[in-house]
Amino acid sequence: MDAEIEKLVESGKLTSKAAEKLEQLKPGTFCLHKSWGFGRVADWNLLLNQILIDFTGKKGHAMQLQYAAENLEVIPSEHFLAKKANDLAATKKLAKDDPVSVVRNILDSLNGKATAQQISDWMVPDVFSDSEWKKWWDSARKQMKASGTFSIPAKKTEPVQLRAEGVSQADELIAAFNNSRQPKQQIAALEQILKFQEQFKEPEKQLQPVVTTIENVATRNQKIHPELTFELILLRDDLLQRFRELKTTHIGLTLARLTADEEKRLVILLPKLPAAKEKRVLQNLPAALGDRWSARALQLMQTTHGRMVAQIPHVFRDAGQQGELEKMLERSIREHSATSEMLVWLCMERKDWPELLNPELLAAILSALEREQHSAPGRASKLQRWLADDRQLIADIFAHADVGLARDAMRRLQLSPLFDELTKRSLLARLVKVFPELEGMIVGAQAQEKAAPLVVSWSSLERRKIEYEDLVKKKIPENTKEIQIARSYGDLSENFEYKAAKQMQAVLVRRRSELERDLQQARGTSFENPDTSRVSIGTIVTVRDKNSQKQETFTVLGAWDGDPDRHVISYQTAIGQALLGKKTGESAMLPNGEVEIVSIEPAPIDKPAEAVAQNETVQV
Repeated sequence: MDAEIEKLVESGKLTSKAAEKLEQLKPGTFCLHKSWGFGRVADWNLLLNQILIDFTGKKGHAMQLQYAAENLEVIPSEHFLAKKANDLAATKKLAKDDPVSVVRNILDSLNGKATAQQISDWMVPDVFSDSEWKKWWDSARKQMKASGTFSIPAKKTEPVQLRAEGVSQADELIAAFNNSRQPKQQIAALEQILKFQEQFKEPEKQLQPVVTTIENVATRNQKIHPELTFELILLRDDLLQRFRELKTTHIGLTLARLTADEEKRLVILLPKLPAAKEKRVLQNLPAALGDRWSARALQLMQTTHGRMVAQIPHVFRDAGQQGELEKMLERSIREHSATSEMLVWLCMERKDWPELLNPELLAAILSALEREQHSAPGRASKLQRWLADDRQLIADIFAHADVGLARDAMRRLQLSPLFDELTKRSLLARLVKVFPELEGMIVGAQAQEKAAPLVVSWSSLERRKIEYEDLVKKKIPENTKEIQIARSYGDLSENFEYKAAKQMQAVLVRRRSELERDLQQARGTSFENPDTSRVSIGTIVTVRDKNSQKQETFTVLGAWDGDPDRHVISYQTAIGQALLGKKTGESAMLPNGEVEIVSIEPAPIDKPAEAVAQNETVQV
C-alpha cells in the first residue's frame, strides 16, 4: 500500500476499506460516478486529502478521498468506455468491421444486457453521428440475430441480452412461431421466418411442421376470422414457393378455393387485410371465380374503399379487359351512380381514361358530393377537396366540350350549396378561362344575387342573426386583440402566432361579409298555407323510385334549413330544384335516379320562440 495512504489510515482520516479502493484509483485509471458519469483519474493530492478526476463534462473535478473511494467504480481496461477513451480511432474501425464484437463488449460492460438506447448513449456522438447510428444499428441487429448469441427483443424498450449458449437464428424463429398462441402472433412470426429465410439450412425438417400448423389454424379460423385465414394461406404459399421441399397437407386449401368460398364476404374482408395482401387476393379473382370474376370485381369497385378502387383497375389491365372496366365507369358516370372513391381515383388517373373526360364527369362529381352532404352534412370530403384544389381538372373536363354544356354546368355550380363563396367563384373562373364568352353569366348572376331574396325559416334566420352578433361582438374583437399581442412579439416574418391570427382574421371577415349579404337578402317565413297542388317551399313530398319502387320523403324548406337526418332539404339544392313545381304523378330526375311524385302535403308551421311577427327583409 502507498506509504502516504497508510499514514492517512493510521491518522484516522481514511478507513482501511477506502484505502484498498484508492489503491485501484491511481492516476490514469478509468472510473464511473453515478452522477458525473465516465471519467479518468488525473492526480492525487494527499496533502489536501483530494483526488482529481477528469470527467467528460468537467475537467479536474476534486473529490475527498473517502468520498471518492465510496462512490467511484473502477473500470477495467477491457471495459468499452475505457477502450473508447484510450483509442477512439480503433473503436470506430472495429465498430464498422465487426459490429457484433462491439455490441458484445458493451453488453459485457453492462452486466450482460442493455437497451438500444443505452447502447446508443455510448456510441453517439463519439463513434457515430445520429444518422450513422440508425443505419449501423439496423445492420448490427441482423448480424447479431444471425450469430445466435444474442436475445433480441421485439420491443425497443426491452434489453438486448447475451445468451449463455449460442442458439441459431433459425431455431429462434421457429421457437417464436411455436410459442405464439394467437393467429396474429403466428402471422408476425411467419413474416420473420420469411424475412430471414436464408437461415434455414434444412427447410424440410425445420419448416414442414410449421406448414402443417399454419394450415390447421387457417382451417379452424375460416368461419369466425376469415381475414386471418387469408393471411395465413398467403404466407403458407410464400413458404411453399421459396422452399420447394415443403408440401401442403391440405390439398384443397388454396387461395383460389378460399376466395371462391368467401366471395360474398369479400367486400367486408378485403379492407381488413394489409394492402399488399389485399392486392394479391384481387389478382387471384380470375383464377378463383372464372367467368364471373369481372362482374364481382366491378361490384367491389362500386361498393368499397379507396385503396381497393385503385387496385382493381390493375387486375383488369393484367387480364386484358380494360375495355369492360371503361364501360362500367362510363355507365356509372352517365347514371350519376359513381362513388366518391371511384371519382377521386378517376380524377387522379385521368390521363389514362381520356374518353371519360367530359362534362358528365363534373355532373357525376356534383351528384356524389350532394349524396355525401346529405349523409354527412358540414364535412368536406376528399372528392370535394380534390375538385377545389386540382386547378386543371375542370379545364381537362371541358377541353373538347360544347359551350352549351359549359353553360349548363355553370348554372348548376351557381345554384349549388356545396361550396363556400370563394371556392364557388374559383370553380366558375376556371370554366370562364376555357369559355371566356361565359363571363357575362357570372356578372349577371352576381347582380341577380343582390336583388333576389332568400326564403328562409324564422328559426334559421334567428340562428344566423345570433351567429352574426357573436362574430361582430366577440370573435372579431378577440381576434383583433390576438393580433395586437402577437405583433408585440416582434419579427413578423418569423412570428407564427401573428400569421395564424391574421389568417383567422381573413376567415372571420369573410364570414361577416357572407352573413351580412345573406341577412340583407333573407325573407323570413313560417311556411303557412303552402301551395300543395305542386311541390313548393313548405311542403312534404313523397317520391317513389321508378326502378326499385322504394319510397322516400323530403321536406322542402328554406335556404338554410337542410337537415339530412330528418330528410329536410333546402329548395336551393339540386334535389329541391328538381322537385319544385312538380305535381302528383309527375316524374323528376334526382341524383340517384328518376322518381315519381306520390303525394304532396303541407309542412309543419315554423314557430320559433322569438319569431318576428312581420314578414319583411332584414336590414343589417
